[in-house]
Amino acid sequence: MDSVTQAALGAAVGGAVLGHRLGRKAVILGALVGTLPDLDVVIDYGDAVVNVTEHRGFSHSLFVLTGVAGLLALLSARFAPARDISTARWSTFFGLILITHPLLDALTTYGTQLLWPLESPPIAWPIVFIIDPFYSLPLLACLVIAFLTRRVRRWCAWGLGISCVYLLLAFSAKLTVEHRLSPVLAEQGLEDAPILVQPTPFNILLWRATVVDGDRYHESLVSVFDHDAPPRLEPLRRGAALESAALDSQAGQRLAWFAGPFLRYEMRPIDGELTLLATDLRLGFPGYHPFSFTLATRQDNAWQPVTTSVEIGSERGVELTTLSRLAARAVGDRNALCATAFVMAKWQPEPLALPCAPSTNH
Repeated sequence: MDSVTQAALGAAVGGAVLGHRLGRKAVILGALVGTLPDLDVVIDYGDAVVNVTEHRGFSHSLFVLTGVAGLLALLSARFAPARDISTARWSTFFGLILITHPLLDALTTYGTQLLWPLESPPIAWPIVFIIDPFYSLPLLACLVIAFLTRRVRRWCAWGLGISCVYLLLAFSAKLTVEHRLSPVLAEQGLEDAPILVQPTPFNILLWRATVVDGDRYHESLVSVFDHDAPPRLEPLRRGAALESAALDSQAGQRLAWFAGPFLRYEMRPIDGELTLLATDLRLGFPGYHPFSFTLATRQDNAWQPVTTSVEIGSERGVELTTLSRLAARAVGDRNALCATAFVMAKWQPEPLALPCAPSTNH
């Protein structure tokens, strides 16, 4: 999640644990501690793939953060002016603040390396978008009331309660969408295919499903208000013929570990060289994916891995009209937008079919 939300979560947890003793100071300290795991963003490994795959790594590990919490608790018990707060209470304070940070991050698509240094891929149970005002604003509102009324513990607890209820609603919405998708996947023989179901930006009403099937991947937008209308799967090309060349590079292997099968491959001329790119399909929409990386260049009729991978940004941005259509689609207007509406004829990989052609004329 974004840093403001993580600071608000840390502040609310801090206020709920030690607000009765430290008052507003517990909220301020909680906000500061809650942002500590995200300081890894300042580390530059000198390679785009390494930078993106190492984020939410060691600094988000449950093992590391438990140790950090214990160390901070010992230091606070020894040096903090509030001598009546026990080491165990400080451990609860720092432990809950630090551990809830990566656990919340794990509820987004990007995933979190909760078990670092174990060689486990990032763990993700995506039920909220990386920025969700409906989660963050009630939490912030309760913190403001806590400051104004000085009833820190009560209002921090209310903020945490409301935020937890929202996460439960998100989980329920995802189960509903997955239930609607199941018969469609079975009908097309895709019930065992890798699938990712995640919320679209800033809400839990409209969900995006991505299904990988060999050289194809299918996109679908499903609203919780679609009722009995079956989801529509729209196929696009994944460039799987280039996958073996991509995996010959260390960067390609790292990306495959990071994103699993949700990668698209393509060739594109960059600075006069034919370049092999890999795109993370989990973030963005077709034609708007923000994370693409150079893996190899074509030399002497063979692919040569690049020494240092470079991130290539999307050539298109999400227009305001597209966001408005997303909002309309979220409340159940099936004519507002479909997944392949994001792909224009000039974009690669082109859709294999455009069943919602009227929505593509924007």
